[in-house]
Amino acid sequence: MGSLPQRFEEFLNRPGLLGDFLSNLEAKSGVKRYYLATGSIAFLGLYLMFGYGASLLCNLIGFVYPAYSSIKAIESSSKDDDTMWLTYWVVYGLFSVAEFFSDTFLYWFPFYYAGKCVFLLWCMAPVSWNGSQVLYCSFIRPWFLKHHQTVDSVLSDLSGRALNAASAASREVLQSLADTRTPGVRVSQEATK
Repeated sequence: MGSLPQRFEEFLNRPGLLGDFLSNLEAKSGVKRYYLATGSIAFLGLYLMFGYGASLLCNLIGFVYPAYSSIKAIESSSKDDDTMWLTYWVVYGLFSVAEFFSDTFLYWFPFYYAGKCVFLLWCMAPVSWNGSQVLYCSFIRPWFLKHHQTVDSVLSDLSGRALNAASAASREVLQSLADTRTPGVRVSQEATK
């Protein structure tokens, strides 16, 4: 296993979407792909620290590639990539909910969006120790296994109550519609009581 710059260069030279894009860009500009990639990463990092719209950019980074990879995983016959991306989306969803409540405070920390972007990149990294696997196996799965029966019973109870409420509301709406279309029928029914 080589040094970090060597592994980075090997990653950039791999065939695929990124490698092909960098190859075309390298051919047109005459600048080596290593410098193109490191310059782009540096620009992106500085923009996330000081640029306007860093929140949108960070959310796009955390959503676009994982969504594309998830679609590819759905279309593949392998189950492993499905599990990997489902795990990412569970962690991403929990992170988004936690961020919703803490964003007001965290927004004011310097380099918050750069840190958030690094966190999301770690969660989607194509390695076995990526963030989503680590967080899922260390925290989410143990909590889920401990509490899933309680959560299931609460959800079942809530769905039953929601179904009953929807059924009662539907009956009331249908009754009021019937009353407005045939007012004489309602009066004659009340007169016979």
